[in-house]
Amino acid sequence: MGDAVITALPVELSDAALAADVVEGLAMVETGLREAAKAQHELLNETSAYLIDAGGKRLRPMLVLLAAQFGNARDERVVPAAVAMELTHLATLYHDDVMDEADVRRGVLSVHSHWDNSVAILTGDFLFARASSILAGLGPEAVRIQAETFSRLVSGQIAETIGPRPGQDALDHYMGVATEKTASLIATSGLFGAMFSGAPADVVARIAPACAAFGVAWQLSDDVLDIASDSDQSGKTPGTDLREGVRSLPVLYALRSAGPGDARLVELLSCGELTDPGMHAEALALLRAHPAMAMARRDVRHWADLARGEIVGLPDAPAKAAFETLCDFVTDRTG
Repeated sequence: MGDAVITALPVELSDAALAADVVEGLAMVETGLREAAKAQHELLNETSAYLIDAGGKRLRPMLVLLAAQFGNARDERVVPAAVAMELTHLATLYHDDVMDEADVRRGVLSVHSHWDNSVAILTGDFLFARASSILAGLGPEAVRIQAETFSRLVSGQIAETIGPRPGQDALDHYMGVATEKTASLIATSGLFGAMFSGAPADVVARIAPACAAFGVAWQLSDDVLDIASDSDQSGKTPGTDLREGVRSLPVLYALRSAGPGDARLVELLSCGELTDPGMHAEALALLRAHPAMAMARRDVRHWADLARGEIVGLPDAPAKAAFETLCDFVTDRTG
């Protein structure tokens, strides 16, 4: 394959043999996703494939496949585990877009915008069920781990929806949400890859915390991109969290470090939802120019470095270098 590039994520893997294996695995994941999304009802068949067809980075399947390189990457359980991780992630997107009232996902109309809320919610439920069915075929331990992961994911979403408890530090609350809602599934993706490939126990023990820290970094970088990028970069409407009144990491830092010249920004950020286009655009511009963005980027680097601290103890192999490249990517993507 020469200098193969993983097209699902803008990260070039320098080892050609590893790149070829991951590309082949991702192709099998795509086939598995489409097979799993098939439904007897014509509408459900269409909606369940909608976001699969829209593309995406396939980050979680890629982590499964990379972690499997520390064992037998050809184990027949690895690809189904990768499919189940992506199906779970996709299902959360269907539900998230309803809760966030997001209009765009992966560069296309969100499912609830294209159809309606009920269709989006039921489609997400269907994909969760399909993921559970696949994992049931991998054994009770897979089902147990997925159930615990899903419980953490939902707990994180509830915490985000309700907001900080009385007296709770807003930044501590935010980090708890990032750890539970996003990083839990990313950690399980790496865990499943190592586990189902039969990787050594010490590798399995390092992969999960490495991927968990990487997952936090990924979420923080998403929050930075929500403010800093345009829709061509992110596939979503810029400032979606800002519009919905979500206090993401840059917003929290801006409120915490506001000076005398930030009165207008604080006023806008304290309004809750910014549905007025003019006010939203003004807040977005002010926040992009605020030191809070540098603070948020610093935190992305911190969590990526924590992931590297675990990765350094992995066996020397092309997959180890690939995980290090992913840590570089998650920091570089935020500038």
